[in-house]
Amino acid sequence: MNPIKFGTDGWRAIIADEFTVHNVARVAEGTAIWLKKQKEKPEIVLGHDCRFGGRLFCETIARVMGKHGVVTHLAPDFVSTPMVSLGAVSLGKDLGIIITASHNPPSYNGFKLKGPYGGPLIPAHVAEIEALIPDNPSVDYASVDLALLEQAGMLHVVDLETMYCDQVRKSFDLDAIRNSGLRLGYDAMYGAGQNVMRRLLPELTFLHCDYNPSFKGQAPEPIHKNLGEFSELIRSSGTIDSGLVTDGDADRLGFYDNQGRFIDSHHIILLLIHYLFAYKGWRGKVCTAFSTTPRVETLCRHYGLEIQTVKIGFKYIAEIMLKEDILLGGEESGGIAIKGHIPERDGIWNGLTLWEFMAKSGKTLNDLIAEVYAIVGEFAFERNDLHISEAVKQRALERCKAGSFTSFGPYQVQRTEDLDGFKYFFENGQWLMIRASGTEPVLRTYAESSTREGAFSILEAARQTLLD
Repeated sequence: MNPIKFGTDGWRAIIADEFTVHNVARVAEGTAIWLKKQKEKPEIVLGHDCRFGGRLFCETIARVMGKHGVVTHLAPDFVSTPMVSLGAVSLGKDLGIIITASHNPPSYNGFKLKGPYGGPLIPAHVAEIEALIPDNPSVDYASVDLALLEQAGMLHVVDLETMYCDQVRKSFDLDAIRNSGLRLGYDAMYGAGQNVMRRLLPELTFLHCDYNPSFKGQAPEPIHKNLGEFSELIRSSGTIDSGLVTDGDADRLGFYDNQGRFIDSHHIILLLIHYLFAYKGWRGKVCTAFSTTPRVETLCRHYGLEIQTVKIGFKYIAEIMLKEDILLGGEESGGIAIKGHIPERDGIWNGLTLWEFMAKSGKTLNDLIAEVYAIVGEFAFERNDLHISEAVKQRALERCKAGSFTSFGPYQVQRTEDLDGFKYFFENGQWLMIRASGTEPVLRTYAESSTREGAFSILEAARQTLLD
């Protein structure tokens, strides 16, 4: 039996290949055994996103948990990852589990673990659960009757969506957004944010907000190359001031201005820090992942904020958020958490924060970006995922590890950092980063320059060098 390993953000695998009912039951049993070691009568919050088989996999988990004496609180329909995380902390339960593969292609599903504090389970505890996953489940989960579990008080239905909406209404001035005159759009990418956004702001222009477990064949990752239809809708309509996009489980976001131009997560992180510190007067440390722009450090120096860089994977940020006063924790991939909420990425929460910023300041998104540029300078970031064979990927990584690259085309390497991947710095604040995907045969390349053309030029030079 193949061992099951959790990556940077849970266990993910292809449905009906490795992600099967049998293997989900194995992971559930390892999790149940771990929970019983922590507490005599543990309870979990459980949900799934819009992917194929979510309900089936959740029911399998509930059956295994029931057999092991673990009480399950199950969402009745699809939910976002932040809803499960918020449910775990709000209900005072011992663990949250959501069946999701986040932004991965529709053929994938996954298993994420959330701590009782409302964020990713810390890596040490995930490793303990991994070690307890059996080769085969010890219980006959197929024979467990869910109705009997409910009658016995081992299975409860919980409305995580309403709980989340209530929390949003308490935390945001939604009336300010509604009454600002802003015309706003939202693209759910067929993901788990669709229902909650209809409830919170029904007057939005909606796109891809219907149930489609295949995501129409598109990986629900909120990056510009996947969002051409939304970008064109904003551009051609001429009536949308800003657009929000969330990924498959709605914990990550993308953002657009009124011209249909993509606002990457580096700019979003800078805007959020600017709003929270300069406009709201909040304080705290900033924590960002290795792939994030160094201009965050420039802004933090300007405001006198401490900053820490960690490995890629929000769990590393969450671990620090549990111990320290964190203003913002964020990643290049669009996963961001801010003060005043749970230690969890939340695409809807962050999108509403930006819309509230626009509404209360009375400024356009580009006006606010100009305020940030006045401090850190103008820049552009682009990313290119190289879909290559595993052999080519490994050869490129070996060359990175050996320090073989002193230049990429005309770009001369001045210094290198390798905290998590390989970051090459060039002159004039330009840089390139190379990192392998932990779940797919993909080599990710990231670049920053003063212009989009410059960033694309660096990426093309990297592509030619890596595949040479």
